Amino acid sequence: MSTERMGEAVSASRKGMIAVAVFSFGENLLLLAAPLYMLQVYDRVLSSRSMDTLIYLTLILALALITLAMLEYARGRVLASVGTWLDHKLSPVLFERAIESRIRGRSYGAESINDLATLRNFVPSTGMKAMFDLPWTLIFLGASFLLHPYFGYLALGTVVILVLLGLIGEFVTRDAIAKSNEMAMVARRELNATVRNVEVIEAMGMMGNISRKWRERNGGALELQDQVFGRTTTIAAITKFFRMFVQSLTLGLGAWLVLNQEATGGVMIAASILLTRAVGPIEQCIGSWKNIVTVRGAWRRLKEFVAEPRFRTEAMELPEPKGHIACEGLVMTPQKGGAPILKGVNFTLEAGESLAVVGPSGAGKSTLARLVVGALPPTRGLVRLDGADVFTWNREQMNKYVGYLPQDVELFAGTVAENIARLGDVDPEKVVAAAKLARVHDLIVRLPNGYETEIGEGGQHLSGGQRQRIALARAVYGQPRLLVMDEPNSNLDSDGEIALMATMDALKKAGATVLVVTHRPSLVQHVDKMLLLREGQVEAFGPRQEVIARLVKQPQGQEKTPQPQPSKPAAPAKTAATGSGGGVLRPQKIVPLPNGG
Repeated sequence: MSTERMGEAVSASRKGMIAVAVFSFGENLLLLAAPLYMLQVYDRVLSSRSMDTLIYLTLILALALITLAMLEYARGRVLASVGTWLDHKLSPVLFERAIESRIRGRSYGAESINDLATLRNFVPSTGMKAMFDLPWTLIFLGASFLLHPYFGYLALGTVVILVLLGLIGEFVTRDAIAKSNEMAMVARRELNATVRNVEVIEAMGMMGNISRKWRERNGGALELQDQVFGRTTTIAAITKFFRMFVQSLTLGLGAWLVLNQEATGGVMIAASILLTRAVGPIEQCIGSWKNIVTVRGAWRRLKEFVAEPRFRTEAMELPEPKGHIACEGLVMTPQKGGAPILKGVNFTLEAGESLAVVGPSGAGKSTLARLVVGALPPTRGLVRLDGADVFTWNREQMNKYVGYLPQDVELFAGTVAENIARLGDVDPEKVVAAAKLARVHDLIVRLPNGYETEIGEGGQHLSGGQRQRIALARAVYGQPRLLVMDEPNSNLDSDGEIALMATMDALKKAGATVLVVTHRPSLVQHVDKMLLLREGQVEAFGPRQEVIARLVKQPQGQEKTPQPQPSKPAAPAKTAATGSGGGVLRPQKIVPLPNGG
């Protein structure tokens, strides 16, 4: 969503705001009924002792107040509807951009939903209504001057002093409120990150340290909030004292004018009511100043957030891909700078071929996997799927043709069937077919409710191996043309690994292109080609048996071979494909891989 899109949403809400302005006009106009009633009662009814006049005036006042109540109700309903409409209009796209922000590694993302909620809650609030009432302060001032110039000058001076108090409040609280809100957001962000690592915290007894660190962060925010509260409370107390004092002073001034026969008792009471109406919106704005500043900051952050360029542009649908992959000069640099993760990676895969990406930890294997499925844009270079840039493919369309099993498996709250169906409409035949293809059907039917079993948030009711196998079924849902798996057997036992290899063989027979990041030799024997990464560069690429044979035969101490072109196998690398943990290489030690290694 661009800034123009957000502007369109705000512009579309103007009809509602115009209606609120009309209701506010009528409401404030009817507020004159009370002082006029008092004026007539004191100056006409009491002097004439006319009961009929009193009855008619009272009926007119009742009708005016009923209309006033109806307008107040209508104004509140319209404001609430406008706030809800803005949320409905903006929240879906903000949700998508928040996810994109997470992919980009930005700190601000999920907070945009909270900022939108702050905006939505403020729209029907007293502070918002006071802003519509503020222009009527001038009308009530004018009415005060009509009663007597002294009443007008007193009301005008009161308004000026209250405005000055409001400006002082803005000056002394603006920075503190902004810092307090920022620190509160950081504290919430750290809490969310901590919750995701609760098992590590409990297992290693880190709760005390984590809690102490969070208390320090949250304590700083609380100190600022207390400081803001103290200042705003002081300003509000001074404002209330001054307003009540001037209101009483108006009665005193009215009494003095009555004694000097320059005003009547009705004028005195009416002037007091008009002063209250004139300063009321200003006092309400001062009392809501913290909320006003908070909403202003939220609106500024939202505007800046949506002004950022989209992570991915919308694209038209393309024909169903066959699965041909070409990586052309891939360079990937971290968002915050630093050494490149990938440095000019080139290779091609024909449709239906399978590739094992191997290499030591930190070689860039997982980053390459994300680039191949289009989850990230490369800093330079392209990944092409059937000739088209994979990052620009329509993502809704890619849902049909690409499967991805990340290293850190994430499932979603819902049933097993919903997760396998990628949270779309559950097609029982396709769900069961995917589960059988992943060799996880028997495991699922043994769950308490089978495919309808609720797995909890993040799949917390499942074991690590169960989550990984269900995630594999999700990846192969609909028999994609391209399947990318990152350490797919990291949590699997021997039976799970056998099932995984059977799934890879079945996909190859079906003509799918498979790319698997692995450090286990058992998976390498099920692929056609191998790609060896080291420090973000390709050291070897080509048919599996040739790459392994050359790695085994390569003399120690040989110079590093330049990266090969996609059409030619790489020259021998310095080390052999083996190892444990996160990599496949052990420097200066040759250990052949099984089945041809």
